[in-house]
Order: sequence, then structure tokens, then C-alpha cells
Amino acid sequence: MATLTSTITESISLNGADRGSTNTLTVASVTQVFHRIVTCPTGQDTTVATFASTADDSTGDVGSLAGSLDVEDVKYIRVTNLDGTNHVHLSLQIDENENDSAADESASIRLDAGRSFIMGVPSDGISVNDGDATIDVTLHNLESLLIDPVSNNVTVEVFIAS
Repeated sequence: MATLTSTITESISLNGADRGSTNTLTVASVTQVFHRIVTCPTGQDTTVATFASTADDSTGDVGSLAGSLDVEDVKYIRVTNLDGTNHVHLSLQIDENENDSAADESASIRLDAGRSFIMGVPSDGISVNDGDATIDVTLHNLESLLIDPVSNNVTVEVFIAS
């Protein structure tokens, strides 16, 4: 087992005063790391990680649970857009029914060039509500992460610690 350390530093000086900040997160008992750099071709969504109630190390068709990470073991997720110019849409596919069959909901965010998205545990870690703007605290499992490269080939980095 190992401890993951993630440090985020913002450095800025405004009117002669340091307004930056550094925050460090430590995640204990990490036994596995999933790390990949993926080129996402324009015109198609690319699944960069999948999650299920049990890890599956086999290979299979895109969209299957093959190669999935155990959603209950994952402790840290980072997706970074490595492109120097183009943004991507990062879609968080949600397994509302938590039955490992397919995503039932999704939430998408714009991830600009050079930017990162960080998430903690994906098990009971996310929910969306399209009915109104109230906070939805009935959280569900993350089923997968998809990248829509919009209109250009882009490269993203995925780092997941379990």
C-alpha cells in the first residue's frame, strides 16, 4: 500500500500582495493506479474509464464493462486536457440504478485546454437533477468518463487511484 499526495498550487500577486494558495491532499491505502494518455479523435466520443461494482481485467467491446475499475475501491480521479488550444466536453456518465447495466444519466462539463477535473470517490459520489435547481443529495455511482473532443483531435490524461 502507498499514500497518494496531490498538491494544487495557485500563484498570483495582486497589488503587491501574494494571493496564491497551496492545498495538499493525501489519500491513504492506495494499492492500484490506472494511468493512461488517450488521443480522442474528432467526430466521436471516447470512453476513457469505466466503473462497475466489480473490477474486470478482461477486454471486450467498447461500452461493455470489460476493463472496468471497481467503483467502490476508487479513491481519486483526475482528467487533464493536454491539448494546448482546444477544449473538450467531459461527460460523467451516471449509473442511477447502480446495476452495472448502463448509464442512466449524465452531466457534462467543459474542460478547457490545459485544465484538469478532479473527483473523489465515484461510489455514491454524483447525482444530477434536471427537474429544478435544488440540491440533489441522493448520490449515485459513476459509470464511466467520456470525452467529446468537439471539433479537433485532442489528447487527455487520466489518472485514477484505488
